[in-house]
Order: sequence, then structure tokens, then C-alpha cells
Amino acid sequence: MSYTALYRKFRPDSFQDVKGQDAIVRTLKNQIRAQRIGHAYLFCGTRGTGKTTVAKILAKAVNCEHPIDGNPCNECETCKAIAAGNSMNVIEIDAASNNGVDNIREIREEVAYSPTSGKYKVYIIDEVHMLSIGAFNALLKTLEEPPSYVIFILATTEAHKIPITILSRCQRYDFKRIARTTIVDRLRELMDEEQVEVEDKALRYIAKKGDGSMRDALSLLDQCIAFYLGEKLTYEHVLDVLGAVDTDEFSKLLREVLDGDVTQVILHLENMIMQGRDLTQLVNDFTWYLRNLLLLKSSDNMEDVLDVSAENLEQLKEEAAMVRDDTLMRYIRIFSELQNQIKYAGSKRVMLEVALIKLCRPQMEQDQLSVLERVRRLEKQLASGVVVRQQDTGGYIPEGNFDYQNPVNVAGPGGIRPDGTCSSKCGGSGRHRSGWNSGQYRPGKASAGSTGRSAEDRRYVADDPGTDFRAFPCGSGKCRSEI
Repeated sequence: MSYTALYRKFRPDSFQDVKGQDAIVRTLKNQIRAQRIGHAYLFCGTRGTGKTTVAKILAKAVNCEHPIDGNPCNECETCKAIAAGNSMNVIEIDAASNNGVDNIREIREEVAYSPTSGKYKVYIIDEVHMLSIGAFNALLKTLEEPPSYVIFILATTEAHKIPITILSRCQRYDFKRIARTTIVDRLRELMDEEQVEVEDKALRYIAKKGDGSMRDALSLLDQCIAFYLGEKLTYEHVLDVLGAVDTDEFSKLLREVLDGDVTQVILHLENMIMQGRDLTQLVNDFTWYLRNLLLLKSSDNMEDVLDVSAENLEQLKEEAAMVRDDTLMRYIRIFSELQNQIKYAGSKRVMLEVALIKLCRPQMEQDQLSVLERVRRLEKQLASGVVVRQQDTGGYIPEGNFDYQNPVNVAGPGGIRPDGTCSSKCGGSGRHRSGWNSGQYRPGKASAGSTGRSAEDRRYVADDPGTDFRAFPCGSGKCRSEI
């Protein structure tokens, strides 16, 4: 017999096996016990939360010959036929491919015939939001006043696309995302039944990646088991299969960003790429990592919200103390913008590298948070005794007391004497940067001559104190007006 995927093999066949939808299950069971069954139901919710599964269980329960406390017995011929997909009383329709008026017209013609066996004829219309406007209008009258033996169950992930006239004729049930702990417990139960050895940390990560979807979590688990068939499934194995990054890597990356070490950050990214990590997933996971840090800094009672292990929680608390709230908000903003752009980008790596450099270099941005970050870094350097030099790109060496034996770093365009006159033969235009040191220097020559020396490099040796020197290799004598 061919292999059956885990999510199909362990699909619930009774209400008691449905996980994470207790309110909906209780309501439907009460309706069946009290014989208060509605004629039209609308099941909404995200993927993998049990909409189609509950619809099939409901179809079995209303037709079951020997129901048990609102649950189907799964032993009678009707239950077996419905489970095998052979029953004439349960008709499943995919609205994505049967979305026209003609398809609805066929349903209207079929409902005139009573079920051949059982009590009800059940129509399960999946992805009902894909029906055309004409098809919805054709369905209205039948949906409002169907025969007593007909039940419609509509399932959709996008309820906002369904006309209000359809919504008002149905009992609506919203399927919520399944809690992570519930998914972990279900995965552990199934792995014990399958006799597969799996680490709890691996199951927690798979449940997290499932994002509230039991089917997604089971599919990911199935994929990981197949890759390491016959071996114990560890957390590291799961990361390798899914192309994900461990939180320890995010911790190292954050520390390198806080240090402003661009080289190490890019090398770290290169290492993760060579390990086969998916860049889109890396961006999403790092954004969530930053979000967890921000939540920890915002309140002291976030342990239950974060849903992380005790070990990871202590690490997060340590790192949260290293970074300010507004800095984290700037990081999250940059990566949130990157999330929207990287999906369709041709050069994802380049975009990610630019975003990481922005984190390390707040001077690349002009928003308020970036300016505040730059000011804090300057204050930190001054407090530690580091001389902060003004960055510039050219000018003249002013006159005054100049050390001819040692090279100096000129930190400004110069050329202004203390009395306000120009010493650089610029024609008296005075287009020099204000605020230059008031110290006097005699002009000197560049050690490499007046040409061939980059204006970015201001190491000069005064070979001839009597010679005026222009810092620009072109020797035009024009003073620089911009920094």
C-alpha cells in the first residue's frame, strides 16, 4: 500500500479528536443531540484549522445510524461509506474549479431528490469565496429555503469576499488558530504512535513554524522525518531541513550589530547563506526575534506571551538589557520594510546586506530615531575618551604653527585665519567652512606632491614651509564649499 501523509493518516474522524476548536465542537454536538440542526453553516478561518474535517464529521454525525453523544459511531455502513468517500448523501464541491452559474444550477436540480439512505443530503462547498457573483445569486434562494433533508456547509479562508446576503442565511463559525502547546501535544501523541523519536525542542519549533495550522505542522514534521529516516529527529536536524536559523545565531548577529562591526556582520551572513539558510525566512525570524526583545523591555510579565523555553528566555532578557527601546523600534522598522520588499526582489542577499549595514550605521538614515542613535554613539565615544574627528573631504592647510616632521590629519577645509581673512588664494571668495580651528598653521605640501594624492587622505608633510599648498590634486585653487 502506498504511503499516506501524516495529516491525512491522522485526520480526526470524531468531534473528540478535533483539537483547538472546543467551542465550535461543543455547539455542533449540542445541536445534534437536541435535533436542532441548521440548514446552512459557514466555516471560516485560516488554513489547516479543521474546517473541512469538522464539516465531514458533521456530515457523518447527522447521518449516523447509532450516534454516541453527538459523535458518529464510525461503525455503521453510513459512516463507513462517508469516510471512504463513496456515499451519495455527502457531495463535496471545490468552488475554485466549479464556480459558475451552471454548477450551481446542477445543485438546485439535485436537491429535489431525497437521499437514498440516511436522513440528510449534505453539500460541502470548499473555498466558497471563489464562486462568481452570478453563482452566489443563483444559490441564494436554495440556500434560504432548502428542502428539509438538505444541509449546506460552506468553508472559506476569506469570509470578507462572501456577499452579505449569503452570510445572513448561514450560521457562521470562526475557526481560530490552534495554540502552539496544543499542536506540540498532538505531534507528540502521533510520534509516540508512529514510534519515532523526536526532541521536544524540535516539536516546539515545528509547531511555531506551523503558525496555528495543524496541517502545516504535520506536513513539516513529515518532511523532517523523511529526511532523517531511522534517526532521532533533533532540533538541529529540523533547522537544516527547513533552512532556518537558530536563535543563538540571531543573538550573535545582534551583538555584532550593536558593536557596529559591519565586516563581522557580513561575514556572519555569508556563513548562514553557505549553510543553505533561506533569506526570506531569515528576515522573518529575525524580525520576530527583535519583537520578542521589545516585548520583554516593555513589560516584566511577558513570559507567557513569548512562549519560549526557560533557557531562551534568560538569553533574551540579557540581550534586552543591552539595547534601548527606540533602537529596537528602528531595527524592526527596517526589517519590516525589508519583509515587504524581499519577497519579489531579484537580489535578496544585496537587500539584506544593505538592511544590516543600516542597522550598524544609523548615519545612513535621516529619521529622528537614527539621529538620536548617532548622538548616543558620539556621547558614548566622548565618555570613553575617544577623540571624535569631524569627517570632511578637502580644503587647505591653514597657516600657523605646523609640525613639519610628522604627518597630521586635517579635519576640515581650513584656509581661514583668526582675523577672518583667507590664506588659500581662493580669490577672497570666503567660501570656506565656518568653525575652523583658530590655531595658526603655515601651508605645506603633500608628501606625494600637489597631484596624484586623494583628497580623502589628508596626511601631509611640509617639505617647503614657504610654499602654499592646495589640498585638491587638480590645483585649481578653488575652495570647497560643501563637506
